[in-house]
Amino acid sequence: MKDRIVDAALELAESGSWEGVRLHHIAQRLGISLEQVRQEFREKEEIVDAWFDRADQAMLESVRNEAAKDLGREELIHLATMCWLNALEKHRKPTRQMIFNKFEFGHLHYQVSGAMRVSRTVQWIREVAGLEDELPWRAFSEAGLTTIFLATFFYWMFDSSDHSEKTEQFLKQRLENARPIVRVVKG
Repeated sequence: MKDRIVDAALELAESGSWEGVRLHHIAQRLGISLEQVRQEFREKEEIVDAWFDRADQAMLESVRNEAAKDLGREELIHLATMCWLNALEKHRKPTRQMIFNKFEFGHLHYQVSGAMRVSRTVQWIREVAGLEDELPWRAFSEAGLTTIFLATFFYWMFDSSDHSEKTEQFLKQRLENARPIVRVVKG
């Protein structure tokens, strides 16, 4: 049911806007009660988290293959980030709207949850890459990787190239430039 609700919400947002999606619209589309929606999601923002959780899951599944075992840290960060973005590809427009909604002025509680969401994904990327920095270096590494992730994410939101090729190049260049800062050397 959770997946059906997320899918319905995304379809509604594709035909309109994320801002215009209401929980009762989702219930109507699925032919279920509002209470059934509430059993899965207490508020619309939780649907956003579920959508990004899917991207986290897709990213983790993608790096389980044998070929990924031979990649260095930088390549693993690149692979993980692009797999995360590719998981969102089908619904880029609503994804972009979700992000702008999360960071809308005046919604501090959404901004905090948005920052936590980004942090969670960056931590998974660090795990995929096997980064093991310790404090104080880890703080710099995380800040650098978060900056690269966010810059790439925002670039991707407006990338209309085939298969996000421009985003891939953008990310590759950022990772190359950050080697000495983020310590993402081939491992």
